[in-house]
Amino acid sequence: MHKYSVRCPICDEVQDSMSLACSKGHDALLRTSYEASQLIPKDLPGIWKFYDWLPVEGIIREGTGNTVTYKSEAFARELGLSDLYIAYNGYWPEKHASMMTCTFKDLEAYPTMQTLLERKDNRIMVVASAGNTARAFAHVCCITGQPLLLVVPEKSAHRLWTLHEDTSPICLVTVEGDYYNAIELASNVASKEGFVSEGGAKNVARRDGMGTVMLDAVLTMKKLPMHYFQAVGSGTGGISAWEAAIRLIRDGCFGNVLPQLHLAQNLPCAPLISMWSGNIATKGTVDEKCPKDMYDDVLFNRKPPFSIVGGVRDALQATGGRIYGIDNAAAAHAQQLFEELEEIDINPAAAVAVAALMEAVKKGTIGKNDSIVLNITGGGMERLRRDHNLYPIIPDMRVSAHDPEAEFKIAEKVAEKFQR
Repeated sequence: MHKYSVRCPICDEVQDSMSLACSKGHDALLRTSYEASQLIPKDLPGIWKFYDWLPVEGIIREGTGNTVTYKSEAFARELGLSDLYIAYNGYWPEKHASMMTCTFKDLEAYPTMQTLLERKDNRIMVVASAGNTARAFAHVCCITGQPLLLVVPEKSAHRLWTLHEDTSPICLVTVEGDYYNAIELASNVASKEGFVSEGGAKNVARRDGMGTVMLDAVLTMKKLPMHYFQAVGSGTGGISAWEAAIRLIRDGCFGNVLPQLHLAQNLPCAPLISMWSGNIATKGTVDEKCPKDMYDDVLFNRKPPFSIVGGVRDALQATGGRIYGIDNAAAAHAQQLFEELEEIDINPAAAVAVAALMEAVKKGTIGKNDSIVLNITGGGMERLRRDHNLYPIIPDMRVSAHDPEAEFKIAEKVAEKFQR
């Protein structure tokens, strides 16, 4: 057996390692199967210490961001919790946290880029994003020089910056529309010759990269947690945590009970709540104004991978999970409290997860002595701005989501920029 194989969870057939779907047409998220049955960290930098459980054959040595897990004191004391661990994904030098985009999307970008490099695939990678994922892929492409097409909603362009002065590997296109419009347009472009999609939730490298949050937490705690909290848009981060926990149970050294997933969305733009409840009349119904006025619109995805085999529904059912609807006021209060007590700034999306934890404590959903992992999916941006120069990524063009020629115009612009 090679280091890993990619399989369909329905038929168990081995798929091409870069495949995004089962060759037999099954509606399922493919999964990696690793030769290494136990979690033994390698003496490698950053995320690459989890090399044995990442679908790569090499590493990007300059891409070294990783989760830093620590036991909370001040915030845990405020909530009356005795076993709360923070999985911090961001920039915080005192904690040796060095995600230089201040988001855990770095964990997706590094292994995804490495798989592309291993295939010697010189096609232009296409990434649709509401901001954080785009920033992460921009960072790694500036490191590797891999050409990148970013397609983002116009209102998200302010989130696009990098520590690299030279942004020549990046072509940034802003779209008059929302994240879903950007996804559709990016998908159309990616289907053209010379382009390749990064794959979204269907990409095993992205999910296994995000799964290292759980791996790092378990190495620190020496056990699987009872509860795992995270704010989600598509829910892919929750799926990743579940898949990582399944591998850890098979390892046999950290426990045999799956952590309960606690996923949080920002009301009223919370489609996963409606899908999970099965009742379109619930308060989780998506407002037609979404993602306008969200606390953080990176948490909005109109079509999350919910019902697909191995998707959000399966992850919640397998773990006895819950979904929380958090309004802006609760998120703002949670952010202020966390930042005061833990003494580090966090991204608004992470505040939604903090608010969900606070709600669970208030309602008695979790016990005071339960072991808990709170995924802070991004933070340290204020600190990073003090310590480093940030360079904005300037848009190369602007298109309308309703322009029938938009995808062709983008392809022409990319060809012009990269002289293809």
